[in-house]
This record gives sequence, structure tokens and C-alpha cells, in this order.
Amino acid sequence: MPVKKLPHRAKPENSQALRRSFQLAFLALNLWIGAQFLLFVKFYESGMTAMRVGRPAGVEGWLPIASLMNLKVLLAGGGMPTIHPAGTVLLVAFLLCSLLFRKSFCGWLCPVGTVSEYLWRLGRRIFGRTFRLHRLVDVPLRGLKYLLLAFFLYAVVAMPVEGIHEFLESPYGMVDDVKMLNFFRHLGVTGGVVLILLGSLSLVVQNFWCRYLCPYGALMGLTALLSPLRIRREEAACIDCAKCAKACPSALPVDRLVTIQSAECVGCLQCVAVCPAEGALYLSLPKRRRAPAWAMAAGIAVVFLGGYGLAVSTGHWNTELPDRVYLELTPHADEFGHP
Repeated sequence: MPVKKLPHRAKPENSQALRRSFQLAFLALNLWIGAQFLLFVKFYESGMTAMRVGRPAGVEGWLPIASLMNLKVLLAGGGMPTIHPAGTVLLVAFLLCSLLFRKSFCGWLCPVGTVSEYLWRLGRRIFGRTFRLHRLVDVPLRGLKYLLLAFFLYAVVAMPVEGIHEFLESPYGMVDDVKMLNFFRHLGVTGGVVLILLGSLSLVVQNFWCRYLCPYGALMGLTALLSPLRIRREEAACIDCAKCAKACPSALPVDRLVTIQSAECVGCLQCVAVCPAEGALYLSLPKRRRAPAWAMAAGIAVVFLGGYGLAVSTGHWNTELPDRVYLELTPHADEFGHP
């Protein structure tokens, strides 16, 4: 039986340090946005007597359904929305990141994905391991997020442009961000049990929410199928150690494939980081041209910050509503039913 000669050891690379810095910076940004938005809401709930804080438009990134509605209006020729335009800008930026740099929103930016990743790492320290569900269970469960995505896409596509305008300009649509905040502020028993259950499952199963239930991640994954970037394995240099497959948070058989084209690949580069054989595994552009981790990080930053800068400079970032509207609607946000 032929034995492969020992390879040159791969040079240390900094992809995971870069990725962690992006994850933590984006998580901190979202925490700051959440705190600022809470103070904004309290100002109007107090009758404008509390400390006045401006509304952080970035909170609209947590309104994916409204963003999908606005994107449909934009694509239908209805122009940029005036209600929740920042959410639309962020959705387009994240889709563009996925199109160019694989499912990088999930692997590099998403705060929910970051928390999920640190939960399973904590679980591994506590229990000594994490668990992977049997394929007969794993595959059907993975389909759930695509079913949820199909449901939301059907609802948005079936909704006429006029209906979307009516929805978003209704009291419900104008303060759906406040309703989202109130869900967490006034968390009921059912919501609390669900969050505890998801957190507990995330301790023992890698990225449970992201892997099985997140429709936003499903959308990013389907978009990433068109990405020119791929993780590529050079069979001649591979020593068949399977460290890449063990490191993959999406449980992809990296050690048995030549290129990774799956919608489940989040572009985290963990497989590349643990590969001990020089040249065996790398991020590849078309025609096998190698792309360094810093180029991927720079590209994500350019898309995200460029989208934000363009939106601000063209006046398509902030939702401009007068004080009287927020004063009237914010304290009664939970009273508005779905129109």
C-alpha cells in the first residue's frame, strides 16, 4: 500500500483572529444599537421627559421581513422606501457579501451566529464534546429553515406593492421595531422557555439555531451558491487526516470533496486554519487562484461600510418620522395587531 510522503507543514494563518475580531466588533455594535434604541423608546414612553436619544437606524437590521418587503418594492421600481430604509440597505449588503464571499454574513457578522458559536464552544468545555445528530435526523431538520424561508418569500412575493406600502405605513409597520424590542423586554413564559431551550440545545449541538431554523441564513446560503469563492482541497497535497471535516461547524465532509459548494458553508475558514499540510486546503477563486483571508475580511468590510456610507450620503438611511407620530404610537406599540 503506497504511503504518502510527509508534507511541508502549513504556514500559520490569521483567518480565525480576523474572523473573531469581526464577530466581536459586530456583536458590540448590535449591543450598542440595542441600548440606544431602548433609550430612544423610553424617551417617548416617558412623554418626552426622559433623556432624548436619537433612533439608531441599524435596529432595522433586526426586521428581515420588512426589509424583504421593501426590497420587493425597490426591485419592482417603487424606489427606496421611506419606512425602514436602513433595513433594506443592510439586507442588500449582506446578500452581496454572500454572493461575493460565500455565506460570510453567517460566519463573520451575524450576532446570533456569534452567540451560538460561543455557546457550543462553552458546551464543549463543560461536556468535553458536542454532538452531531444522525444523518436521518439532521437532513430533515436542516430542511426546516428552507421551508420557513419559502413561507416568508411566498408571503412577500404574493403581496402587491400597494399592500406593502399600506402595511409599512400602518401604525403596526411604523413601530414594528418597538414591538420587537418589547418582545424581549416583556418576555412571556412561552418565549422564555423557547429561548432557554434553544440556548441549551446550542450548548450541545453546534450552531443549532443557524443549522436548522434560521430562514435568514437559508437565504444567504442559497445566494452563496453563486459565489465565485470556494474552499478547495488539493488531493495530491492532502494527508487524509480529516482535521478539516472535524473542524467544520456545518459538518461538511471537507476531507472527501475537491471543492466545497454547499449552501451550508459559512466561509468561516476554520477548515483551512486547522489543515496541517501546506497547500492542501485553501480559499480559491476561479481557475484555482488563491484568496488570502485578509482579502475576504477586507471585502466584507468594504461591502458593509460602503453600503452604509452610500445610504447615509444619499439620504436613504434614516426613517424620518415626526415626534408626534412616535409619541402617539410608541407607548401603545403592543396594542397594534397585524394589519
